Amino acid sequence: MAQKRDEERRSHVGYGSSYRKGSDRDLETKTGIGAVLGGQVWMVKPDKHAKAANPCIWMQAGAVEFKNCNNFYDCTTCKYDLGMEKRVEKGNQMPWQEAMKRREGLDRLCRHSLTNRIAKRACAYDYECSKCDFDQFFEDVWTTKTGSRLHEVEEIKGFKVPRGYYFHNGHAWIRIESGGCVRVGMDDFSQKLLGGADAFDLPLMGKELDRGNVGWGLKRTANRADVLSPVDGVIMEVNSGLRERPELARHKPYEEGWLFMVHTPDIKGAAKKLMADAESFEWMNTEVKILEGMIEDVSGPLPADGGYLAEDIFGNLPDLGWARLTKTFLKAK
Repeated sequence: MAQKRDEERRSHVGYGSSYRKGSDRDLETKTGIGAVLGGQVWMVKPDKHAKAANPCIWMQAGAVEFKNCNNFYDCTTCKYDLGMEKRVEKGNQMPWQEAMKRREGLDRLCRHSLTNRIAKRACAYDYECSKCDFDQFFEDVWTTKTGSRLHEVEEIKGFKVPRGYYFHNGHAWIRIESGGCVRVGMDDFSQKLLGGADAFDLPLMGKELDRGNVGWGLKRTANRADVLSPVDGVIMEVNSGLRERPELARHKPYEEGWLFMVHTPDIKGAAKKLMADAESFEWMNTEVKILEGMIEDVSGPLPADGGYLAEDIFGNLPDLGWARLTKTFLKAK
């Protein structure tokens, strides 16, 4: 099912370019985008009929024909954006802001609409973002405090695993928000395994996290568990709603139940060290099989079809042992 969805998405989005073997003459005449691989010249050309999965703000504005964003809409650290700005300074490129100014009225969209962070909204400040009250509020307040919205979710034996999220093998997740912020939480498996926390011991704003080391803790009655941080970075915002309603993490672990926001110096590097989509689905399947084996050791054979596991696994089967469960699945010592 997951593979079929990937193929359907690829068919809808398109590949974005076509290519052919070229020569040194092609590089001189600039009949396309030239590249040399293994001594062979290749000419790459944007496919006008393809759709960009995450169209760059320069493409959205019409300043370039085709460019897919590969930096999570974090323009401040984007090498392509930096290169384009240098071209603008030399007079070789129209700024994307100027391209947007040439549009009519409501078609002059806010930069956050262009990067798919908000619904369609017209710019009211002639693209002088530093003077825009909404821009400042959005960056400083709204982005960090709002939860994520799920789009596609796979269910593996009753455990939800969303697409577009990155997973650490200690059952923490991150979601890279448009603009480069990283949201952190705990997955559906861990919440159903431990039955939900009575309270979370979350880090304070400004604290530095180290990937693979203990980042925070959770408590259930007399039991406590440490959780490993999935990323390096500094805490930007903590979900204050969890102090009053820790059950949010159990009921909506990937949405309102997020834990905190992190600023990490290397978003791409952080993502490469984690699991996403197909890899995370395979990993979750393995985790479920390990859990099923542990349950059979305690309560006997499961139904032939496997079935779905209960929401409060530890609460229903305390003989599994809190320490054993947290060491096996959360990985903390």
